[in-house]
Amino acid sequence: NRNMKHANVKSTLPGPNAQQLLNRRHNSVPKGVSFGIPTFVQSAEGALVTDVDGNTFIDFAGAIGTINVGHCHPKVQQALKDQVDRYIHTGFNVIMYEPYIELSEKLAQLAPGDFEKKVMLLNSGAEAVENAVKIARKYTKRTGVVSFSRGFHGRTLLTMTMTSKVKPYKYEFGPFAPEVYRAPYPYPYRRPEGMTLEEYDQYVLQEFKNFLISDVAPETIAAVVMEPVQGEGGFIVPSKTFVQGVHQLCQEHGILFVADEIQTGFARTGRYFAVEHFGIVPDLITVSKSLGAGVPISGVIGRSEIMDQADPGELGGTYSGSPLGCQAALAVLDIIEEEKLNERAEMIGESVMNKFRKLAQRFDCIGDVRGLGAMCAMEIVKDRKTKEPDQALTQAIIAEASRKGLLLLAAGVYSNVIRLLMPIVITDEQLEEGLWILEQALSSVAKAGIAVEV
Repeated sequence: NRNMKHANVKSTLPGPNAQQLLNRRHNSVPKGVSFGIPTFVQSAEGALVTDVDGNTFIDFAGAIGTINVGHCHPKVQQALKDQVDRYIHTGFNVIMYEPYIELSEKLAQLAPGDFEKKVMLLNSGAEAVENAVKIARKYTKRTGVVSFSRGFHGRTLLTMTMTSKVKPYKYEFGPFAPEVYRAPYPYPYRRPEGMTLEEYDQYVLQEFKNFLISDVAPETIAAVVMEPVQGEGGFIVPSKTFVQGVHQLCQEHGILFVADEIQTGFARTGRYFAVEHFGIVPDLITVSKSLGAGVPISGVIGRSEIMDQADPGELGGTYSGSPLGCQAALAVLDIIEEEKLNERAEMIGESVMNKFRKLAQRFDCIGDVRGLGAMCAMEIVKDRKTKEPDQALTQAIIAEASRKGLLLLAAGVYSNVIRLLMPIVITDEQLEEGLWILEQALSSVAKAGIAVEV
């Protein structure tokens, strides 16, 4: 048995201190607010999280993709401390501040497209998507919005409408926002039997064209909103052919193409923006999560003429682009550049995918392994032939991993995908140990299958 240097779980979960807090939680917080493992954080640094009972975990969840530069990066801490000493908030709509301008300039410069761009800053991912839709409607004078099957865009009324998974996100929360349509999105692993990947691409694109005839008239659509890699949907990576095909159709019909980069952005896939892998330039980009290293901040980046369509007062919000969020984000952008995190993400992705392929040869419950950069996942199934999802086994693997000191998240409409969102600053040693724990968790709860090539 391996000598673990980083993960260290000494108590049951929850431990005694966590149990007390859990009791208080149940008395004061509604059960609709879910939680992962039954414990509470005491401190976190880099890729490690320590709980109130002194258990240390390697973090492969990264606050659902928010901690690409790691927990409590000294540069982020310093930027926040310096800002708190000056002023905390004035409301950008009341009296402006430079960090908002500086961050907007940097995001406009980093975003793909050699045209003039402007940026508005907000608080959360859902708020960014809401505003991208507002801006698109204002510019196109159209009302329709297209999102994709298995897409996730948030929990507000509009973004919940755009989100695909009914339970737990939408069930009994209707009625929903009007003029939102759902188009097909590829799922290469679950393509019809006997179809090549190339044929499947053409098939899904044809389905999208049919959708623009049968479901909605393209001249009524303001925006198509697409995650370049689906996050909640199960880390599904579309082909260049599909993304370019959809983009082409948008251009033909005067529809704005919005890249939702909230989970995929800021070094996760080995680029600042995942859409850079696909050879297209979106009209608008929504950003949040890892931009702020844990401080709430989000934004919409877009072509100047589109962004400038709204009049003063039509866009904004009390905390939108808060100075603390801006300063955290400016530090994050420096860290990504200085520590070469885009290159680092490529290396992490390579290590993880190599490991996943080896695991897939050992465990026949692994139906598929996939990823882009350090955005990697494995899909857990009951049977490789039928590809029947195994949600129970997925939960068992995640629970067992946490008992051994590894934080993991599930994803996918069937909740049978294990996705990895470790901080990109994770050390090689921590990464290796985390993958070893994942392997041990698989060994404990899944029966080792016959070696099968994947």
